[in-house]
Amino acid sequence: MINNFSTSQLPNFPTSHPREACGVFGVYNNNRAADITYYGLFALQHRGQESAGITVLSDGRLSGHTGMGLANEVFTPETLYKLEGTSAIGHVRYSTTGSSNVKNAQPLLVDYSLGQISVAHNGNLVNAKSLRDELEASGSIFQTTTDSEIIIHLIARPSHGTFADILKRTANRIQGAFSVIMLTQDALIGMRDSCGLRPLSIGKIEDSYVLASETCAFDLVGAEFVRDVNPGEIVIINNDGIKSVNFSRHKINALCIFEYVYFSRPDSILNGKTCHMVRKKFGKQLAREYPVKADIVTSIPDSGNSAAIGFSDESGIPYEMGFIRNHYVGRTFISPAQDDRDIKVRVKLNVMPEVVKGKKIVIVDDSIIRGTTTFSRIAELKNAGAIEVHVRISCPPTRFPCYYGVDFPSTDNLIAAQHSIEEIAEFLNADSLGYLNIESMRDICGGGDNFCLACYDGKYPVPIDEAFEKHIMEQNVKNGDIKVPDSVSILI
Repeated sequence: MINNFSTSQLPNFPTSHPREACGVFGVYNNNRAADITYYGLFALQHRGQESAGITVLSDGRLSGHTGMGLANEVFTPETLYKLEGTSAIGHVRYSTTGSSNVKNAQPLLVDYSLGQISVAHNGNLVNAKSLRDELEASGSIFQTTTDSEIIIHLIARPSHGTFADILKRTANRIQGAFSVIMLTQDALIGMRDSCGLRPLSIGKIEDSYVLASETCAFDLVGAEFVRDVNPGEIVIINNDGIKSVNFSRHKINALCIFEYVYFSRPDSILNGKTCHMVRKKFGKQLAREYPVKADIVTSIPDSGNSAAIGFSDESGIPYEMGFIRNHYVGRTFISPAQDDRDIKVRVKLNVMPEVVKGKKIVIVDDSIIRGTTTFSRIAELKNAGAIEVHVRISCPPTRFPCYYGVDFPSTDNLIAAQHSIEEIAEFLNADSLGYLNIESMRDICGGGDNFCLACYDGKYPVPIDEAFEKHIMEQNVKNGDIKVPDSVSILI
């Protein structure tokens, strides 16, 4: 029987939720630039936990520090003191292209013919393989395996015109998702791809301009939100103020809708909408589309909290804390027995038996990607005495790979790509399963065609280079980021 499987028989995927490429932050003309950037990275830490780095401008020269780990692991008070400067950019990374090592940590910093430049990039370039091959054939020597280095090589190539012209030509050569922050010896630069796939916003602290992946970083450093960087726009910030340069005639709004579903912090504002309030509306709509008679509503903390509150509000079923999250588990938790997956599953979340015993439960989460975590949580609830578990997911089934900087570049590891909702429910041992309707999600987020929904509908706003698709698959298999099937063989 399907429901007789234990968590030890599930595939050992590297993460239970999708992970985003990274977060970027920058500040211009502030004597506390390094400290402000450090706090900005702290606010963006959810976007990447592999590495962190800061580059500063001091006395006309750029210098920086990068390392593996969380921001508070990479930077000490002594390190930050050495990074005193008047402008800075920072980066937190989770690798979706390029291996996980300190050589690929950002911001990247180089000396070239026009001086110094440092680059921090959020996203994936879908023509990275062909561009890298072209650059290497013409003599470029790459120092990292990350696609972000391509941006530097394109900027550094001999060219005529102003620096703004060079930036425009570079932006038009690269394709895919890119929100980029750059620091030179006289300017802070922000650049967003022509579809606006990844967020990037402008803020201000008195006379200092700030750029960040999410507005929650502005709240922490005391910056006032000014506006979003538009799709296909470059902003150049220097002593003359801020200059806007449009590099693309074919601009569309295609913000990754998963920013609303999961990636962005609940207190961040995207396109004028606070993520927490959007997620509550997801939950309310779920209660309308998939009503159920139950005793309590609970969530997978913390990602499912907002939608669960919305489901509870709309259904009238009380919200309860069915799970307690351990907030002190480090990103590198290691159990003495490496194959003890049951411990690894329970160490971050623990079920509350007194809350769930003898109850019919609605459990709300943001997504089901591979199915492994949801399987485990339902098993824990039923082992603790829950008599029914009804699963509600605040997005549609994820059926297609993402090539724009999210870590599911293969359908092999997407449970909804391989199986029907009924089959998924049977595997999960859920008493019912409901996903949010794609049109409902779109309407709640603002309606229209202003979002990338490719992971749900397979319609990619930027065509995928075949060489890149093959390369990224080979690279992720090699790095162990994709465990090519028997992953869902237990469903058959």
